[in-house]
Amino acid sequence: MVVISPALLVQQLETSPLLKKAHQLLEEDAEVMTLLKMANIMAVTRLRYNDHGITHARIVAGAGLQLVDILAKRGVEFTTLRDGTTRSVEEVKLLVLLAGYLHDIGNAVHRVNHEYIGALLAKDILNRILTQLGYDTRRIVELRQEVMHMIYATEYNTECLTVECGVTKIADGLDMAEGRARVPYKLGKVDMHSISALSIKRVEILDGESRPIKIVVYSSDMAGLFQLEAVLSPKIRTSRIDDYIEVYLQTDSKSIRFYPPK
Repeated sequence: MVVISPALLVQQLETSPLLKKAHQLLEEDAEVMTLLKMANIMAVTRLRYNDHGITHARIVAGAGLQLVDILAKRGVEFTTLRDGTTRSVEEVKLLVLLAGYLHDIGNAVHRVNHEYIGALLAKDILNRILTQLGYDTRRIVELRQEVMHMIYATEYNTECLTVECGVTKIADGLDMAEGRARVPYKLGKVDMHSISALSIKRVEILDGESRPIKIVVYSSDMAGLFQLEAVLSPKIRTSRIDDYIEVYLQTDSKSIRFYPPK
């Protein structure tokens, strides 16, 4: 059992010098840090939405890496490995780290179409970071385009074309504990969005029973079900990894299988 939190990324980085170096480059990059700061100025300060900055970036990256570990252990074929754009599971995880960390930078321009904007903003950043990691031009372009696709397809209705993309899309939706729901809700406003978001206490990733990945969302009451409908359901449907996931809502009194529906 793994609890979704920023600490998960720290644990994952200890497993790979490549991931550790890539993370270091991200957090030392002035453009990346400023874009994440501006993403929160736009989303939180101006729109009064919940966090879309560096804490969210770290949580999504860590959750995505954990999902890769489970899928790899269960023998799931990664699309980029099949197609030859990555050459190892470690490189698959590099894509997930970069996409998870950068997926919301488009909010620095506007919330509307931020996934599309973010993919474009990421191009120069990825060129720079992948160069620093020692990749040549051809490999940089291959890896960069995969990450740009992954960022672009975090949009709810956009179909993921790789397993790796679906991992990032689902990881984005898992940052929902203690009011961190991925459906933006107006801070300080009492409505179904805010009540549902605040009801969720923690999210866990486990090895699945009938499917490789089991996600358990712990909620103080049934209001948390609204977040699953609004956040995870549309992401699962377009993730390409929907057949690998089961989701449960757990309250003090009952456990409900949310996905796949009975």
